[in-house]
Amino acid sequence: MERSLEQSNMTRVQQFILLGLSTRLDIRDALFAVFLSLYLLTLLENTLIIYLICSHSELHKPMYFFLGNLSCLEICYVSVTMPTLLVGLWTGPYHISFTLCMTQLFFFIVLICTECTLLASMAYDRYVAICRPLHYPLLMRPQVCLGLALSSWLGGLVVSVAKTTCIASLSYCGPNVLNQFFCDVSPLLNLSCTHVALTELVDFISAIVIFCGTLLVSLASYSAIGMAVLRMPSAAARRKAFSTCASHLVVVGIFYSAALFIYCRPSRIKSMDLNKVLSVIYTVVTPLCNPIIYCLRNKEVHTVLQKTFHWP
Repeated sequence: MERSLEQSNMTRVQQFILLGLSTRLDIRDALFAVFLSLYLLTLLENTLIIYLICSHSELHKPMYFFLGNLSCLEICYVSVTMPTLLVGLWTGPYHISFTLCMTQLFFFIVLICTECTLLASMAYDRYVAICRPLHYPLLMRPQVCLGLALSSWLGGLVVSVAKTTCIASLSYCGPNVLNQFFCDVSPLLNLSCTHVALTELVDFISAIVIFCGTLLVSLASYSAIGMAVLRMPSAAARRKAFSTCASHLVVVGIFYSAALFIYCRPSRIKSMDLNKVLSVIYTVVTPLCNPIIYCLRNKEVHTVLQKTFHWP
């Protein structure tokens, strides 16, 4: 009875205060200009890639189908997290309603889980293209590509529904200050005034399944590609293949290293400054670098760019 009275007397938090990326007035303006430029550049890069893939039939291939999906995802991804980052740098710490915070969290989880699965699908596509080229038209036919893309988006949606429901059902009685530039899992768990063991378990298991599962698929695919490349008789072909795989692995490695450090830990993260730095890596840096690594260094894309803009 006494416990129920205490719980009824607890005031549920109706809004949170996001401290933002930095509270230092002397660097906020400079950071705002930098991140606004990065945001616009990311939107431009990915929009250009989507336009090129849709408007040129020579890019209607499985690899570019997945790249188009990835570019759509990156546009949504940065548009979920970057606006609150920019507002925080422009105005300083600001209030965000509980509903809007949970909405941002929901879309963020959908997109980060979908990206993991898409990266694994792209790694598998390259494995089939290099290691089983004769079976490529069958194994990567349009129905298979569409199925992989749909399963990536639906898988992210299912995981996000489960995780967001668990986090939204927790009680938040104060304080309501989030030391982050967007509504993220760990800062919200740190503010909960109820037992979070079950929510942390759901978060940890889903992270293991999504992050580690897709990472293993990517590593297995690139390992098989590496072995196949070593058997190539031409030194020039080996250098070209290794250059492509190495650049892909850099993006995958940076993304997974930052994300796994945060989301595959069963305990709450105390070092929130480190959390913010790592969050910048996979919410800002990887969406910016992915188009450059996967597309803009590609000869077929260069050819299409030359045709589109009439470059010599």
